[in-house]
Amino acid sequence: MNLSKAIQANLRSGGVIPAHPLAVTDQRKLDERRQRALTRYYLTSGASGVAVGVHTTQFQIRDPQIDLLKPVLQLASETVDEFEERHPEKSIIRIAGICGRTDQAIREAKLAAELGYHLGLLSLSAFRDDTIDQMIRHAKAVGEIIPLMGFYLQPSVGGQLLGFDFWSRFCEIPGVCAIKIAPFNRYQTLDVIRAVAETGRAGDIALYTGNDDNIVADLMTVFQYQVAGQPVHLRFAGGLLGHWAVWTRRVVLDFERIARCSRSDGPIPAELLTLGAQITDCNAAFFDPPNRFAGCIAGLHEVLRRQGLMQNRLCLDPNEDLSPGQLEEIDRVYAAHPHLNDDVFVAEHLAEWLA
Repeated sequence: MNLSKAIQANLRSGGVIPAHPLAVTDQRKLDERRQRALTRYYLTSGASGVAVGVHTTQFQIRDPQIDLLKPVLQLASETVDEFEERHPEKSIIRIAGICGRTDQAIREAKLAAELGYHLGLLSLSAFRDDTIDQMIRHAKAVGEIIPLMGFYLQPSVGGQLLGFDFWSRFCEIPGVCAIKIAPFNRYQTLDVIRAVAETGRAGDIALYTGNDDNIVADLMTVFQYQVAGQPVHLRFAGGLLGHWAVWTRRVVLDFERIARCSRSDGPIPAELLTLGAQITDCNAAFFDPPNRFAGCIAGLHEVLRRQGLMQNRLCLDPNEDLSPGQLEEIDRVYAAHPHLNDDVFVAEHLAEWLA
């Protein structure tokens, strides 16, 4: 299965892709009205795509007793369909999280393809004790069902170390069209980028940052390698981030500014470096690194609750909530960096998104 030319172009030109949260009622059932409103929010904000069924959507949607994977994927895809009907000039990138061992991953890939998703974001968390050969066989099998976006997930939230040798072999899989790089580690980030360069795939694998602690610097950096005596330059096309599930309109405006600066190849304005530090400060409040990211999903929910996009900040797991002191940290960054929120934009559109 190949990507359409429009989706290929959008993926490579880059943009903002929020990792889609899950809205639930006070009874922890899917809140379809607010789930659809979230998708509308991201699309109206100017996001180039949405990623659904990923960590931010909560992996528990796959549990048999919850069984929300198909409804959540279907609801988002239908909402994107509606948006594209009203905006025929838009081609929204649809990414579905793909988890589990090979049998499960193939089932999820088939479901995603049937529902109109363009790429599968391939989690390898179920392969922590396996060899590179086993992981590559798995990726090839899933890649025969749906084009792949590789995923380097930080170990703190379920990932594992994947070195240069793995990424070199992964890049050789024909179905790989993009990679989300999110190890929260500069050495490991460079392993992936160098692998893309040295395998000759720099022109057809789009790089997306998932490093929530280094978003702006990732987007502004040109990575250069010598391959067969020739310089190869790579950039991050965009980002696929849980952090971008909140304050998304502001994110899009800042991304456009960063992209213009990056394309100009001129000096990097000092204020963009300051912006990067401010965004990381906000991310620390939302993602809860002092507690090994235990409150990261609830932190995003709390911001969306304050804006009225969510009814509550509940997660599927009753034990998952904000960590002690995290609410005060969210209050602090709201006050410290008011230019980063999009509360006014959300208030102007909330009624139409909830309709």
